[in-house]
Amino acid sequence: MKATGIVRKFDENGRFVLPMELRKKLDLASGDDALEIFVEDDCIILKKYAPSCIFCGSMEDLVSLRDKKVCRRCAEKINVLFEG
Repeated sequence: MKATGIVRKFDENGRFVLPMELRKKLDLASGDDALEIFVEDDCIILKKYAPSCIFCGSMEDLVSLRDKKVCRRCAEKINVLFEG
C-alpha cells in the first residue's frame, strides 16, 4: 500500500473529506460515483465502486433486475430455468 502523506481529521459527526487529488486519481465525480469500503486487519480500504453481476461477478453487459445487477448471460440462464 502506497502512503500518500495526506492526513485528514474527522469532524464532530465522524466525517472527513476525501482530498481532491485522490478523487482525481480514482476518477471520482461528485454525483454518480460511489466507493466500496472494506476492512482488512487494522486498515480501511476505499475502492471505486464498479457494479457487477450478483451471480457471477461479471462487470460486462449488465441489466437491472429488481434493482440488482445481472449480466445477460446469467439472466438468460435464469430465464431457461423458469421456462421449463
